[in-house]
Amino acid sequence: MTDAEWAVVRDAMPVPSWLEGRGGQPEGYCHRQLVDAVRYLVAGGMTWRAMPADFPAWDRVYAVFRRRRDKGLVAEFHDRLRDRVREAAGRDPDPTAGVIDAQSVKAAASVPAASGHIAVDTLGQLLTVLVTAASVTDREAGGTLLERLRQRHWRISLV
Repeated sequence: MTDAEWAVVRDAMPVPSWLEGRGGQPEGYCHRQLVDAVRYLVAGGMTWRAMPADFPAWDRVYAVFRRRRDKGLVAEFHDRLRDRVREAAGRDPDPTAGVIDAQSVKAAASVPAASGHIAVDTLGQLLTVLVTAASVTDREAGGTLLERLRQRHWRISLV
């Protein structure tokens, strides 16, 4: 990640409780290294255990990621970055319209087929994702997707 990218990311990251004096222990790794490691993993579509030695140990990166995900900090981080993209485009951070789509994912014979259902704003920024078995109809998944969309983005009135 470039220094300019890190400056944007650093400002959008939720602050760990230990930095605000609310308890807990420091993570012991540079946040930039952890974010770089997760970005590398996602971009390469690889497993945690295949993390190169240039990054902190895969189990430490995963533990920090899991802890932040479980506390909702990963979703909050994503939302903050999306809001910045919307504001830079001259839009309100809270979308009022969205687009939904679905796609079946073909996999190996040993892996069950799945469908991905997404909702994006009018700029194409991700709002909500739902992964289901391929046997679930678009109508069923669409209802669940719209419920999730309404819970997180209550201002949306047009889909």
